[in-house]
Amino acid sequence: MPTALVAPSLLAADFSRLAEEIARVEAAGADLLHLDVMDGHFVPNLSFGIPVIESVRKVTRLKLDTHLMISEPARYLKAFKDAGADALTVHLETCPQPQPILEEIHGLGLECGLTLNPATPVEGLFPYLADADLFLIMAVQPGFGGQRFQPAALDKVRALRSSLDAQGLVTPIQIDGGVNPQNAADCRRAGVGILVAGSAVFGAPDAAAAIRDLSGR
Repeated sequence: MPTALVAPSLLAADFSRLAEEIARVEAAGADLLHLDVMDGHFVPNLSFGIPVIESVRKVTRLKLDTHLMISEPARYLKAFKDAGADALTVHLETCPQPQPILEEIHGLGLECGLTLNPATPVEGLFPYLADADLFLIMAVQPGFGGQRFQPAALDKVRALRSSLDAQGLVTPIQIDGGVNPQNAADCRRAGVGILVAGSAVFGAPDAAAAIRDLSGR
């Protein structure tokens, strides 16, 4: 059975004691932190932005994997870098021709990722397989909490993994949305290398056990 990295989603943390929450999941074996930035425009909700990322950067050495669910992400790339982000993932829906922005992210010395919403065909990623450092498959509609995992996302993962393998690319695939210990093994078998999980980690009574269950390690 393949294993995967686990990226706890910061949105599920208790923000009244954020440093403690980050330290808790870091000690429990989290491999990186997933930061969902929402602007209230591309998605209907607001989350957090530059000041929170700056604060997070001060209290952890974990990679800050920053998912930009925002309109016009190119306007803010350097600001996110300066705040401490290590990787920036942009949506194909906001960047229909993503190669320039992926190159710009690389030019800032950051890893770049490309993602798409559940309704967008996975084939939209195929022209850019060699241009990104990770691909994120959304298993729920971004911007809404508490949604159920959509199993159809695994069909996208399989198709994407097959296309990457055919080109000899080992680029990791992330999955985000409704990930829990009950579906994590199916995700790993489909080709997911990084599991983004929110309440499944931050809401678990034993975060270390939850991370072990998710990762398959």
